[in-house]
Amino acid sequence: MNIIIPMAGMGKRLRPHTLTTPKPLLPVAGKPIVQRLVEDIAKVIAEQIDEIAFVIGEFGKEVENQLLEIAQSVGAKGSIHYQHEALGTAHAILCAEKLLVGKVVVAYADTLFRADFKLDDHKEGAIWVKQVATPEQFGVVKLNDDGSIEGFYEKPKTFISDLAIIGIYYFRDGEYLHKELQYLLDQKITTGGEYGITDALQNMMKKGTRFHTESVEAWLDCGNKDATVDTNKQVLAFAMEDDQFEDLISDEADIEDSLIVEPCFIGKGAVITHSVIGPYVSVGEGAVIHQSVIRNSIIQNNAVIEGKLLQNSMIGKYAKLTGQFDELSLGDYNELLS
Repeated sequence: MNIIIPMAGMGKRLRPHTLTTPKPLLPVAGKPIVQRLVEDIAKVIAEQIDEIAFVIGEFGKEVENQLLEIAQSVGAKGSIHYQHEALGTAHAILCAEKLLVGKVVVAYADTLFRADFKLDDHKEGAIWVKQVATPEQFGVVKLNDDGSIEGFYEKPKTFISDLAIIGIYYFRDGEYLHKELQYLLDQKITTGGEYGITDALQNMMKKGTRFHTESVEAWLDCGNKDATVDTNKQVLAFAMEDDQFEDLISDEADIEDSLIVEPCFIGKGAVITHSVIGPYVSVGEGAVIHQSVIRNSIIQNNAVIEGKLLQNSMIGKYAKLTGQFDELSLGDYNELLS
């Protein structure tokens, strides 16, 4: 089984954080988003993952090495592939065309989920979905009476289905997918000016391929600051449900005269003094927090915070801030002192 993860986007809605760090590598509950995605996929796949392809822009060698380590952490080989132009999802997948052999999972890097199923890899294909209250905001699938997919519909104005496509796909025959994706590019078949995977799926269905759905319990968004902070909250809450909260606070953190309101993640080397942290706060490695009250926030590695009342915030690496109550989105290396 191979996994292809397109992640070359700019992440503009999460600026300023994505000016220095690709969005899929931003931390949620102490781990990069893409690492959580890989680990969650590995939990529902019943067989060994052979290789994980990361389709990126020019992110630099440090990022590439980090991605390769993420693949190795689940026992897979990692490989780096480049998408130099934003030509759509089908084009992005083809940038890793060498992995389109045998069984393949395609997963977009800002898609986190919670599921308790095991993937049925005997099916021709599976689209992972979540029932939503506002289907007009998403691409959705409509099902036949036998549970197979009848069609794909993008942001339908009238109700067709409430099963939203979350951005993870399974294909039993990677070579066949390769052929259909390449056909779109060869024939210059686009939607909205881009080569889209949905067009390939529709063509495959017309030729007799039967796609089914796999339903997830939770679909977590990391599209902007507020959504990412909320996803951090939900991941920490899941850890509490699964009795894993004790693993979230490092033994190598220095916590003095402070109250930690669980669930929280606190990384190794963090220093917290005379403060109240939590609930739903992630504190990165080496961060320093003094005389502060922080809740429902993400504090990244080596940030320094003193005398703050902070909530619903995302603070970047090596950022420094002091002063009064704030709800902030402060980028890496920035200072806000008062």
